[in-house]
Amino acid sequence: MDSIKKADKKTLLEALEKNKGIVSISCASIGYARSTYYDWLNSDEEFKAAVADINETAIDFVESKLMEKVNGVVVRTFNEKREPKIYDLPPSDTAIIFFLKTRGKKRGYVERMEVDNMNAIMLMQLDPLSSDADTSTNDSPTQNSGS
Repeated sequence: MDSIKKADKKTLLEALEKNKGIVSISCASIGYARSTYYDWLNSDEEFKAAVADINETAIDFVESKLMEKVNGVVVRTFNEKREPKIYDLPPSDTAIIFFLKTRGKKRGYVERMEVDNMNAIMLMQLDPLSSDADTSTNDSPTQNSGS
């Protein structure tokens, strides 16, 4: 029984690899219930490690496709008459922006600044130009000492 289950897990892992880690498509392609996948994932550390490796490989694949979009690519394909068709796809502005927003955060490529609330509160308390600063020692501009 154990060798059958091991073969079943291997079959599922092969399907996951073929389908870039997408669980529902992988399970449907071999006739397994998604619950079987999750049962094995939660109960078998070796299976879980293999799934994690497949998911990392899928991310690597997608990153390579993103880099093709960033760099631009030469596409080689065939038309309806089976004649070769070669054309250039220029770099994608969208891919470049996405890459910089996700991998270039340390260099300032972000849409919004992420502020740690504790540091912001401390800065507010230390800033003498802040509108919340204590002004009790300053004369009020509405006071007129000459009247």
